[in-house]
Amino acid sequence: MRKGIDGLAALIQDSFELDPYSDSIFLFAGWKKDRYKCLYFDGDGFAMLYKRLDSGKLQWPRNEQEVKNLTQQELRWLLEGLSIQQPKAIQPSLKGSF
Repeated sequence: MRKGIDGLAALIQDSFELDPYSDSIFLFAGWKKDRYKCLYFDGDGFAMLYKRLDSGKLQWPRNEQEVKNLTQQELRWLLEGLSIQQPKAIQPSLKGSF
C-alpha cells in the first residue's frame, strides 16, 4: 500500500495492460485485506481514496485468476464487506408502481 497515484497508474498500465484514463475505478487492497486504495481518473486528474477498516476484512480475490470487472452493485457489496457472489438479491422496485 506504499504506491501513490503515479505508481498505481503505472501498475494499471504496465502490469495489467489496462488504461488508467478509462472510465473505470481501480481497487487495490493491502495484504491483510483490511485497507484499500481506489484510483479514478475524472477527466482532468486522478482521484485516490484510501480507507482502512476498523474491523473485518474485504472479500478480495486470492489470485490473479479471480480478478474480475464488477458491477456497481458488486462494488457496493465488496466495499460493505459482503461477498460479491450474493445468492439472491432483492430486485429494485419500479418508482411509482404499487
